[in-house]
Amino acid sequence: MAMVAEFLGQLTINTGVDEPKFPTVLAARDFDPDKDAARIETAIKTKGVDEQTIIDVLTKRTYAQRREIAFAFERRAKKDMIASLKGALSGSLESLILGLMKSTSQYDASEIRGSIKGLGTDEETLIEILCSRSNSELLEIKTVYKDLFKKELDKDVAGDTSGNFAKLLLALVQTKRDEPGSVVDYEKVDSDARALYESGIKIKGTDVATWISIMSERSVPHLQRVFQRYRNYSPYDMQESITKEVKGDLQKSFLVLVQCFENKQLFFANKLNEAMKSKGAKEKVVTRIIVSRCEVDLRKICSEYKANHGQSLQKTILEHTKGDYQKALLSLCGPEV
Repeated sequence: MAMVAEFLGQLTINTGVDEPKFPTVLAARDFDPDKDAARIETAIKTKGVDEQTIIDVLTKRTYAQRREIAFAFERRAKKDMIASLKGALSGSLESLILGLMKSTSQYDASEIRGSIKGLGTDEETLIEILCSRSNSELLEIKTVYKDLFKKELDKDVAGDTSGNFAKLLLALVQTKRDEPGSVVDYEKVDSDARALYESGIKIKGTDVATWISIMSERSVPHLQRVFQRYRNYSPYDMQESITKEVKGDLQKSFLVLVQCFENKQLFFANKLNEAMKSKGAKEKVVTRIIVSRCEVDLRKICSEYKANHGQSLQKTILEHTKGDYQKALLSLCGPEV
């Protein structure tokens, strides 16, 4: 029963200063873990597997509640619920349901580990997670990563990336970002905006170290003002400047950072749209975003999606996915608002 112990053994509590939450998955009222465990056991034993019941229960409970269900299932069935689900499900639905059996930070840590383990590196996953998570989220991911894999996240990232790309990711993992203050330092806003211009567009080549330092250490509200002020110095906005100055994974990382500083939920909405509408829908990306954000800010991602893409996220899911996987995604997104 190692899986339950591994992923459900500790319920991490985030006490750091963090962004407000806009979850779509909320704690179920009149929650009865024993009753839910019985429903899951019956669904797994049913000939052909009753996927609908598994979806109905697990997508409408928080991680803390799913954890209780897993322990109730183990007491009842004398089996590991995660292993049982793994044996009963397959494909994209299996990935989604197993993802829900981890806390948000455990899920992120596992996705990072999967992106750097083995041959080659899945840079897209690495960039998306490390460049979009807040300081307190990254601190928790580092702790959980060490608990789960007995390795230091920064050492694994350093061992799997190189050059300025590695330096940027390591700077983010070191979690030196300032907390938002109540007083705006306009002088510092101006000097940072000027420094970004003078170390990039103004000169031949790019002083990447200055860009990394400012973008990995300043608070998000401060950086939002810096990017506005930057237009006083540069003929280009920050995203255009990044595209002109750097290439490859470093460019992708800086762009994700800036997009998340400006509007994180819009970044995820755009990424979902791109993943679902690309040739051969990138279900891995869709699953990762929906699962990792459903207890964080998926409600806000849904509203940004509708405002910027002309229709709801739910409608796009209906058009580009199918079967039980589609049902699970729609259930996690909740009703259209």
